Parts: sequence; structure tokens; C-alpha cells
Amino acid sequence: MWTRALLLTAALAALAALAAADDVEEDARLDVPALVRKYGYPLEEHEVETEDGYLLTAHRIPRAGGVPVLVVHGLMCSSADFLVLGPGRALGYLLADAGYDVWLANARGNHYSRRHRALDPDERSEQRFWRFSWDEIGERDLPALLERVRVVTGRRRVHYVGYSQGTTALLVLLALRPQYNARFLSFHALAPAAFVDYHDDARKDFLVRFESVLDTLAFRHGFGEVMPRSDAMTELGLRLCRDGARAQPLCARLVLGDGEYFNQTLLPVFLGHNPAGAGVRQILHYAQVQRFGRFARYNFDPLTNLARYGRARPPEYDMRRVRVPTHLHYAMSDRNSLYQNVMVLARHLGAHAALHRVPRHSFNHYDFIWGGDARAQVYDAVIAAMRAHDERASLH
Repeated sequence: MWTRALLLTAALAALAALAAADDVEEDARLDVPALVRKYGYPLEEHEVETEDGYLLTAHRIPRAGGVPVLVVHGLMCSSADFLVLGPGRALGYLLADAGYDVWLANARGNHYSRRHRALDPDERSEQRFWRFSWDEIGERDLPALLERVRVVTGRRRVHYVGYSQGTTALLVLLALRPQYNARFLSFHALAPAAFVDYHDDARKDFLVRFESVLDTLAFRHGFGEVMPRSDAMTELGLRLCRDGARAQPLCARLVLGDGEYFNQTLLPVFLGHNPAGAGVRQILHYAQVQRFGRFARYNFDPLTNLARYGRARPPEYDMRRVRVPTHLHYAMSDRNSLYQNVMVLARHLGAHAALHRVPRHSFNHYDFIWGGDARAQVYDAVIAAMRAHDERASLH
């Protein structure tokens, strides 16, 4: 009898493993709308046009009567990164389960927002489509997204959750257009990215010196786009990084770094959706912040700066204009957003900022979107803080 039971248990375990493998393969290949609907959530796609003609895609998980939350991804990421962990674990689903009206943004130039009314992203000679950085994402993309949320939901005020570059974008918007402070109930910055007063990567430090040369070379040779999403990357991830593949440990090291709480089974899903593409100036703008020691607008050349900004040197973003209640979630092992730089940002924001250190010391930059314990370490705290702001807002 026990032999039959043992064989039945083994058979069920094998079937479960096969089903999990099928899910991984399917989730790696599905786009965001199909992925969300697969797990039983409603999904709307919204085309949003910016004032300079870029056509953005926002993915909405609607909740009637729910407070809107605008969630904005990091560099070379997309809305998918808030979903790939799956229901019960990914931030997008957790916000929906908590009753929020979830708007997952896609910034200009990524896989879902690679369109424009007049400019061709594949045009190689002038690369006009790609001549933007996160300055434009903050100043132009975010207002267009906020207006669409207002028109659809009737609500002017939203919560904002940004990851890495998504935090930079909101700081840019509020510094350049401080009237937008009134549109936010709260700001939750995951792995905040702004000041780069501290840095500890010698290879990156070397490349930073040549940011202006890299800008010239990129556009001269038609490489304004960086690491777009590709079917080849998806298939490579499914072949080399799946469970049982000999290369999976190497894949884990290359993709996840020193992370220790990642579900390696999901590696092909991560690689099926990330990288999702970006403009080269998004990277170079961060390089400029480090090179010149200033959180400032994009530095072109003195004449172009004079024409754009009225001065030869680009102006710094004034953090005194940021007045939204801000929660800075930082990790001690985040090599991309060093905790020392988060402290600098907190000092600039003053009384409007609250610091939240992630409890697990080994938590790193990618844990914020891919970590198996991201819910316990970060997401539950974010949702609790949002609810507290909702309660305070209802009293006024």
C-alpha cells in the first residue's frame, strides 16, 4: 500500500514540476496584457500621448472606487517587472488585491512605448526619436500619464511608487513643475536614484569620464537605443537558464548578482521581459550626475545649454520644491543605489522624507522587483504606508 502511495506522490510531484515548467515558458513569452489576464485579473491598455508626441502605453488593473496608484519602472525595465513574480508576490497584483486602482506606466522608448506621432525609432541617421533622457520622462511623460488617470478615474490625487529611475523621474517633475505636488497623496521610492556623491565601482568610474564622447559616438553611428527587448533573449533564457540547464548557475550570477533570495526557476521569465530597452542618454545622464557631482539637467554643450536653459551650465534640480510625503526604501547591499547617496537625498528633502531601511542586509537592487521575499521586506510596508495616507486624507 505504502509503495502505491509513494509512487502516486512521486507522479503528482512530477506533474506539478511539468506544470511549473510550462508556466515559466508561457510567462516568459506572454506580453503584459496576456500575462495579467492569465492569472484572472482585468487589464486595460491606455495609449497616452505626451506634449512632444511620444505614444506611451499604460497598463491598468482597474478597481472600481479604488485610489489610483501610478507605478513607474526603472532603467531598461517595463511594467512587466511589477508582475513577473506572480500573484501574491508581485507588487502590481498586491496593490490590486489591496483594493487600489493600479496604473503601470511605460516610459518613452521601452518595449511598450516605442512609438511617436512623427518620429521613427528605427531611423538610423539622426536618431531623433532617441534624443531624450529621464529629464523628459519626468517633465513630459509623467504629466501625460497623470492626466489620463484623472480623465479615466475622476481623481486628481494618486499614490506614486517608483523603482530606481522611476524615483528619479518624479523628483525631476516636482523640481521643474512644483505645482504637481498637489497631485500626489504619497511617494514611495524603491531604491531611490538621484545624487551620486558616493561611488565604489572602478569600472563604472572609468566609463563615466567619457560620457560626452559616448553621446557623440552613439548618435553618429545610430545607436541611440540600448538593449531593446528581443525574442532571442527570451529563447536564450529559456534554453540556458531553465531548471536543469547546466548554465543556470552562471545565468543566476550574471542576472541576479549576489542575490540569495531569488527563485532561480523564474530566471527565464525575468529574461523574457527584461531588458526592455531605453535611450542611451538615460544612462549617460546618470553618468553626468556622477562625473560633475550635481543632480542636474542634461548637459549638452555650452551653446546648446545656453539655448535650452539660459545658461552655459545646466541647472540643478531644486529638491526644496519636492513637498510630497516621501518614503525612501533603501537596501544596504544595493550597489546601484548606494545607501550613502540615499542619505544625501534625504538631507535635501528634509522633513518631507522618511527613511526605511530594508531589514535583510543582503537585499540588493534587483531584489526590489525580483526578490522572493520582496513582499515581506518592502511591499507590505509600502501598502501599509499608503493606507495610512488614505486615512489621513479622509480626515481632511
